[in-house]
Amino acid sequence: MATWKGKTRGGLTGYKIFVAVLKYSGLTAAYFLLRFVALYFFLFNPRSFSTIFRFYRKRFSYRFFKAVSYVYRNYYRFGQVLLDKIAVMAGFNAKFNFTFEGEEYLRKMVEEKTGGLLISAHIGNFEMAGYMLERLKTEINVIMFDAEHEKIKDYLESVATRNYKIIVIRDDNSHIYEINNALHEKQIVCIHGDRYLKSSKKMKSEFLGEEAFFPTGPFYMAMKFNVPVSFVFAMKEDKKSYHFFASPPRYYKQEGLQEKRDQTILAIIKEYIGEMEKTIRKYPEQWFNYYNFWEKDGK
Repeated sequence: MATWKGKTRGGLTGYKIFVAVLKYSGLTAAYFLLRFVALYFFLFNPRSFSTIFRFYRKRFSYRFFKAVSYVYRNYYRFGQVLLDKIAVMAGFNAKFNFTFEGEEYLRKMVEEKTGGLLISAHIGNFEMAGYMLERLKTEINVIMFDAEHEKIKDYLESVATRNYKIIVIRDDNSHIYEINNALHEKQIVCIHGDRYLKSSKKMKSEFLGEEAFFPTGPFYMAMKFNVPVSFVFAMKEDKKSYHFFASPPRYYKQEGLQEKRDQTILAIIKEYIGEMEKTIRKYPEQWFNYYNFWEKDGK
């Protein structure tokens, strides 16, 4: 089946142009320019178009023209969340409004000094959540693949700063020690639970009506570290508003033989899928996995 390759798209020149527009003309002008960039990808990126078009046709049963319109809306929304992220990270004059649902669960993790694991997905704009979580006044760690091209990464770091720590997933698994240390220090650790590389361990479960594979790593962590686990999403509502969702935290015990542990991991995955389905049905244009996510789709 087709899997995510661990890479992001986009050129350095494009980033520089948008950063300049954000800096000197603001978010509204950047959004205006984005409409033409989104249209370009809509017209001249057939592989991505067919993947997202199939997503709306098969997962939401949209009629042909509605599915086509949602492909464009998806591209435009994806560009918006990237611009929002850069605008906030770079400190440009772009003030956003945030609505918090379930914030009390995360505050309890901090107040009771338990630490916690937050599992999200590539829907909405979770990097924006890193700034929203600043309200918790605790150390926030976000686990990421180092997917940006080196030149783009260096450029973004020169114009923007993050107020949370990045733990980069490495081939030698040294990131496991950083995660362990962060949770031992009762900090918050955030990770996505919907992508895996070819070499990753994975399990299959039904998602939006058809079986798909999910990485076991994030859910194994939920079981192994014995800290409260919450499923969280930060979704864009309109031009300058985001809605943050956090599910009630749960503890998952690591016990029994491997078969029993696998059953526990699969149960956690199913709970995660339930929260993700509920969210993506409410915000269908904010699905940002641009590859064949479902097993049969990728064959």
